[in-house]
Amino acid sequence: MAKRTIDKAKAAKKDEFYTQLEDINNELRHYHDHFRGKTVLCNCDDPRISNFFTYFAYNFEFLGLKKLITTCYKNQNMDLFSQNQSEQAVYLVYEGDKNGNSIPDAEEIGVKPLKGDGDFRSKECIELLKEADIVVTNPPFSLFREYVTQLIEYNKKFLIIGHQNALSYKEIFPLIRDNKMWLGFGFKGNAGHFISSYEDVATAGDHRKGMIRVSGVTWFTNLDYKERHDNLPLYKTYSPKEYPTYDNYDAINVNKTADIPCDFDGVMGVPITFLDKYSPEQFDILGMSASAGYNPDIVGIPFKGEKDARPLINGKNTYARVFIQKRKQSEQ
Repeated sequence: MAKRTIDKAKAAKKDEFYTQLEDINNELRHYHDHFRGKTVLCNCDDPRISNFFTYFAYNFEFLGLKKLITTCYKNQNMDLFSQNQSEQAVYLVYEGDKNGNSIPDAEEIGVKPLKGDGDFRSKECIELLKEADIVVTNPPFSLFREYVTQLIEYNKKFLIIGHQNALSYKEIFPLIRDNKMWLGFGFKGNAGHFISSYEDVATAGDHRKGMIRVSGVTWFTNLDYKERHDNLPLYKTYSPKEYPTYDNYDAINVNKTADIPCDFDGVMGVPITFLDKYSPEQFDILGMSASAGYNPDIVGIPFKGEKDARPLINGKNTYARVFIQKRKQSEQ
């Protein structure tokens, strides 16, 4: 998505980007084993039009779910979720096929009123959260910090969509570093097409009618999947000329994830896109330097400076970097 389109969404204080069924299916196929016997909550959706509800309702028996709950936000000139002018916030409960036709019929779906507006932070929605085993949804990007904090507070498993910019948030990065949350399998090309009312300014090759292209989106999760443990092949060898040391960190700079040297055991600064390829058995994540201002909870390694924590080479700023180090053979 072009910056001006994001700005429009921020100005309107809305995050109405509905996820395609295709993208949900492409991601969820990596986690099928996690769902058997579980209650799933989609608490940032209008279940009447949400593809998350559609996916889980039509795959209820295949996944072996126990219960599906989705909540609807009452949108009366508010700044979250759907534009539908619902007079009543409701939640839907589906507990599987009852008549044997393998289709979630209307009479099998319980529609229940909420006393409040359906905000995920409300007391009654938190009670639904407590009932759930796994939360799967596309939360509003503007509330991503608060949303993830709630999931961690209530010790929930989750698979949610967010923007890669969230990786540098002080509330988010420590979870990535400490292996309490990681990136999912991901969107093709790190971009997704979402159903939205905003103007689509994507190029002709990326355009899809009635949709908007958002670059830099990804899945965040604490559900494990096989591909996350595939080691990154390393073939480059270290040289001081190709891998200069930062002025303000005892670490070398690596411009591309594919160029991580195989024979260097010290601290390395790599692009944020490394996190798409990260294997916890191969590397330790030590910290990140993503913006001006020293935050020890984020930077993670000694900083030789005063205020500006951006990685510098010969006095010039480089892009944001994640600090990593190869795991010792005894730790792998």
